[in-house]
Amino acid sequence: MTDAPGPLAGVKAAVFDAYGTLFDVNAAVQRYAEAVGPDAAHLSEVWRNKQLEYSWTLSLMGRYAAFWDLTVRALDYALAVHPNVDPALRERLLDAYRDLEAYPEVPGVLAALRKRGIRTAVLTNGNAAMVDRAVASAGLADHLDAVLSVVAASVFKTHPDAYRIALTRLAVGQGDVLFCSSNRWDVAGAAAFGFRTAWVNRKGLPDEYTDLAPTGVVQSLDGLL
Repeated sequence: MTDAPGPLAGVKAAVFDAYGTLFDVNAAVQRYAEAVGPDAAHLSEVWRNKQLEYSWTLSLMGRYAAFWDLTVRALDYALAVHPNVDPALRERLLDAYRDLEAYPEVPGVLAALRKRGIRTAVLTNGNAAMVDRAVASAGLADHLDAVLSVVAASVFKTHPDAYRIALTRLAVGQGDVLFCSSNRWDVAGAAAFGFRTAWVNRKGLPDEYTDLAPTGVVQSLDGLL
């Protein structure tokens, strides 16, 4: 446990969303931006939005599918929306998504938290094979105490059962956890579940879900320290 001020005060475990928080979800398209052409930014946006939309839609229907499958479906839709983009890029974009880059501050922040006696974990919509590869590719495995997937509950965030996985696997109470995400909807879901939360507002977006306010707001993970 740490006696640090701010969102980390009294925290035993810092639990992080993966995609958008630790990993840059735009990095796959950015890697091939020249080949994709002028629609690169919009293609990346549609890909991400559809990936999340499919997860929420399935959850509302009481259904579940591997997040990687949704990622593939979302890219196929994004490419269909952009017929001028060479479809031969599909496999290269998927390979790049498997090995997304971590934001530059991530390894140092995770290491610093562990030095303070705070356990570090990922809690992600990604299925195990997907997130394990991303963690290994980014060199984060040695900085994490646990990599947790919603596969264990067969539901996506923001379902309460998704967040409950962290309590079970880390053997901590709700008040012992600081849940960190760049996705404001994810922060709202974690707050509703009872976690303390940090919104990593990388893009300087206006607040929403104001009845489920974060414990703290930072521009990057460095702001936690």
